[in-house]
Amino acid sequence: MERNEIGYMSAVDVAAAIREKRLSPLEVVDAILSRIEEVNPRVNAYCTIVAESARKRAREAEAEVIKGAELGPLHGVPVSIKDLMFTKGVRTTFGSKIYENLVPEEDDIVVERLQEAGAIMLGKTNTPEFGFMGVTDNLLFGPTRNPWNLGRHAGGSSGGAAAAVAAGMGPLATGSDGGGSIRIPSSFCGVFGLKPSYGRVPRGPGFPDWQTLSHSGPITRTVADAALMMEVIAGRDDRDRRSLPDTGLRYLPLADKDLKGMKIGWTPDLGYAAVDPEVVAGLTAAVGVFESLGADVELATLDIEPTGLTFAVIWAVTFASKYADMLGEWREQMNPNLVAMIERGKDVLATDYARAATAREEFWRAIRPVFEKYDLLLTPATAVPAFEVDKFEVAEIGGVKGTPTVDWTPFTHPFNFTGQPAASVPCGWTDEGLPIGLQIVGRRFDDAGVLRASAAFERAAPWADRRPGV
Repeated sequence: MERNEIGYMSAVDVAAAIREKRLSPLEVVDAILSRIEEVNPRVNAYCTIVAESARKRAREAEAEVIKGAELGPLHGVPVSIKDLMFTKGVRTTFGSKIYENLVPEEDDIVVERLQEAGAIMLGKTNTPEFGFMGVTDNLLFGPTRNPWNLGRHAGGSSGGAAAAVAAGMGPLATGSDGGGSIRIPSSFCGVFGLKPSYGRVPRGPGFPDWQTLSHSGPITRTVADAALMMEVIAGRDDRDRRSLPDTGLRYLPLADKDLKGMKIGWTPDLGYAAVDPEVVAGLTAAVGVFESLGADVELATLDIEPTGLTFAVIWAVTFASKYADMLGEWREQMNPNLVAMIERGKDVLATDYARAATAREEFWRAIRPVFEKYDLLLTPATAVPAFEVDKFEVAEIGGVKGTPTVDWTPFTHPFNFTGQPAASVPCGWTDEGLPIGLQIVGRRFDDAGVLRASAAFERAAPWADRRPGV
């Protein structure tokens, strides 16, 4: 098998091929490391590569296969780890010069579980400084570029993770999502990203939780791969007191379920957002696919207020609480946009922060009736396709101009407020060949419904065989 073909195999198929001795773990790791060596200099998805330790672990994994040892569900399967997650003995920078030389002494729970299941870490993927924005660029490593068009962003803050998966540099990637950071890059890069229910995947030690906004989850090419990864990383761990109890749910079988009996609402704009016409066209086509699958689909009538300003207040105060004291020493070595956000957060009054927290709860009261009526809500994942890599904001969307910008991520952060499960699914392509992402939002704790719908859509409108030219 050609090395590039191994790079684009699904994790499910890689695991099966290793168990059946059709591929060795070392063959797989070597193939993907070769792909990384070829492609990463142009894409900049990986910021740290641990080739020597990956090959060492692959040889150990092969010995375990040969001697007939009991194999974990991800035995020999390569995985990348976002550079916001602690990795024992491997540099973890958070995309910041402040932590350029940090080497943790322990693993994040997700990393620990992946490795216990047999996965082999290839390296760390790029992220904006502390994951603060929706595109991936930092003063340490520079921008991550979109494999579909190297002049465009890969999204953020899990941009390195999504770009790596899209470009055949590993089937599995870890992401984290405090306001869209799994779904935004998955949308831009044409891969599948799942933000599980809040607490479904335990977090830490290491990077902070960000006021119950942060979720850890998988970024993969296929829904089945994400389901397989969820079987490993989901479940209670008392090191994270907010982690949810185990439910006994098997995620992988959900990839074979149909949508009969499901009631689905959809909205192109949440009632207020400016959206690129090509994105709306992709969503509309996706609605037709769901109708063809037997779901009861209708346009949802929403009575909700924009949440962008509320999110901005909570986000800025959260960063200020963590990093304001570092400005004196590190200001000139931090992203200027991050510094400006921290400065804004320092000036927010306690009463204004309390009002933002109240507005967050009011959003739940407004959106809850929608999920009493519908099992799922469909929206765009992002308001625009991937934009130019030298820009950090979008000045115009669908003829609507902002002062100074308009909100190009209005669909993701509301469901960090509520903690609901949500996925980004590739649902089409622009005239320039850029991916368009569909967001599927489930009821509280209904990760199963989101995966079931995502997999059914994938079977009807598959995307994984389409590859970028990089």
